[in-house]
Amino acid sequence: MRRPPGYIQGSPHKFCKLLKSLYGLKQASRQWYLKFSAVLLDFGFCQSKSDYSLFIKRDTYSFTTLLVYVDNIIVASDSPTVVEEIKVFLNNKFKIKDLGILRYFLGLEIARTTQGIQICQRKYALDILASSGTLGSRPSKLSMDQNLRLSKDKDDILSDPTYYRKLVGKLLYLMITRPDISYSVQILSQFMDCPTNLHLTAAFKVLKYLKGAPRQGLFFPSINNLDLIAYCDSDWASCPDTRCSVSGFCIFLGSFLIFWKSKKQSVVSRSSAEAEYSAMAITGLEITWLRYLLTDLQVSHPHAATLHYDNKAALHIAFNPVFHERTKHIEIDCHLIRDKIQEGILKTAHISTKFQLADVFTKALPATLLSSYISKMGIVNYYAPSCGGLLKNDNDKKLLEEKG
Repeated sequence: MRRPPGYIQGSPHKFCKLLKSLYGLKQASRQWYLKFSAVLLDFGFCQSKSDYSLFIKRDTYSFTTLLVYVDNIIVASDSPTVVEEIKVFLNNKFKIKDLGILRYFLGLEIARTTQGIQICQRKYALDILASSGTLGSRPSKLSMDQNLRLSKDKDDILSDPTYYRKLVGKLLYLMITRPDISYSVQILSQFMDCPTNLHLTAAFKVLKYLKGAPRQGLFFPSINNLDLIAYCDSDWASCPDTRCSVSGFCIFLGSFLIFWKSKKQSVVSRSSAEAEYSAMAITGLEITWLRYLLTDLQVSHPHAATLHYDNKAALHIAFNPVFHERTKHIEIDCHLIRDKIQEGILKTAHISTKFQLADVFTKALPATLLSSYISKMGIVNYYAPSCGGLLKNDNDKKLLEEKG
């Protein structure tokens, strides 16, 4: 740090004032979190053990949650009076800026109607298209071609991989509201160290797919049950470089999607049943975590979560207590699933392959099947004419116009 002009060492009336310390020092963010969490705990909040960025406050007449991301805060409560008290308290402790009712938060756009809440990243998606020069390109119905198998060293390496890395990083953040691109972006993110022209072409294919529906997002209906329902699947030995399988799952709370993931497994599976069991074990752990989180949010879940999968071999192994040579190497995953079933956390159910929604996260699908699956997941284009049913009356249209 250089002394500013006019500063004389040893002068008692002149000193250096540090600005933007939150982002300027390596320990600043950690110290800020310790300070902020201590203030909230003194005010009566409890920190969630499932998510340390979530703070909860309960009393006789109200229930309040506070979610923090660095220095961006969301407050939700069933009592407007409590929200005002929290804002006054935080303003006394820190200098805050009240943005009012939640409409835009870190690239997320939130629209409310009498039918429910819709979350999308329209502006963020359009910014990606504009910065990449694909805003005027022809839209695509698929984010990745079905027969495409990306691998290393099959094309010329990019001279400057920075652009590719930045583009994939932006797409990773866009996945917050776009589960339909999870599989494609997961594949592209595996080549960040040494991308080629073929990988960049595949990334532009995703951008052309986004061009077709940049306003697409998740819809959460106002009337719904609160049962956990999960779908998991795997694509056995699909990676041409390592022969590792791809696991994918999606978890619903009632009829709306709340959690999903597409990820390449870390080890090679000897059979499709083994790959399926690995996917089931990962899904079971996430369901367990979600149950803890829902408990913190005062959402009771007395019933076992239903886990759907389409592999009959895995279904038979789950109910067979005897291990033999073909299954002893996956005994840990088998025990994990059985323990969750015995504890009443999970119950398994077989489903036909044509109804397996988790296929979206394990492989590239044809356009018609992809459109059908994402519609069942509650992924809708709020501004499209085909979704006019979401705007039931003039009040809904007015709310949407106020959102901008």
